[in-house]
Amino acid sequence: MFESLNKDYQLCEEIGRGRFGVVYRCFSADSATSFACKAIDKRLLTDPTDRICLDIEPKLLHLLSGHPNIIHLFHVYEDDDALLLVTDLCDSPDLYDRVSKGPLSEPEAAGILSSLMGAIGYCHRLGVAHRDIKPDNVLFDSWNRLKLADFGSAEWFGGNERRAMSGVVGTPYYVAPEVLSGREYSEKVDVWSAGVVLYVMLAGVPPFYGETPAETFEAVLRGNLRFPTRIFRSVSPEAKDLLRKMLCKDPSRRLSADQVLTHGFDFLKTGHPWVTSGGETRAMADLA
Repeated sequence: MFESLNKDYQLCEEIGRGRFGVVYRCFSADSATSFACKAIDKRLLTDPTDRICLDIEPKLLHLLSGHPNIIHLFHVYEDDDALLLVTDLCDSPDLYDRVSKGPLSEPEAAGILSSLMGAIGYCHRLGVAHRDIKPDNVLFDSWNRLKLADFGSAEWFGGNERRAMSGVVGTPYYVAPEVLSGREYSEKVDVWSAGVVLYVMLAGVPPFYGETPAETFEAVLRGNLRFPTRIFRSVSPEAKDLLRKMLCKDPSRRLSADQVLTHGFDFLKTGHPWVTSGGETRAMADLA
């Protein structure tokens, strides 16, 4: 499986494991740099949909690798049994690990969301929808730079003449209601998912959940967004308003990725959008 890889890299220890493969650290002697190698075992891909995803991910990563907040694809190796993707090494705790320890501060959440929406907006401008935005896919490298990863569910929806997408993909807590309803949908499903990520960062729990995936899907379809006082007492009105506009059930009224980055109110007469100011307006309020 690794014969072609071994010409350029030294395979090192396992650092992660997924449904179809294993992630290893690999080392390039030429550049004296460590990378990640995602090894996908083709023999485990019995569903035709999974085979399509296998073909799509490296193509889309080649297209998107120029953005600083998207995982960079360096090399692809493939034989009859395996696909090997050599990417950035992200060895800091991912966002899932960070939020599992409790809610983040508002400035920290704003900074992460700013980088995440920058990556999502870049994808959308190039006609790509990620379709599985969640904390597990928000990685950080050794310099704490955010890297959006795992484009296995992504789809290219077009350039100037954009087409609607279909198909149920994503993760129960984070999937947009229009995906579950069976209707066609747009790239704004990523904005919904990012809104759920923001809610989780600020609250430590998802906004829509149930005891089973089916109950969670029902809660998502209802889309009854609430801000429990016990949890959101210290969260700013601007952050709550942003959540309402990202987690809007009507996609035509939901903010786009670029609009999220420019959202904000004249809070304390600063005029700074909440996201691009990194939550600084809230910090100023706390000092007032």
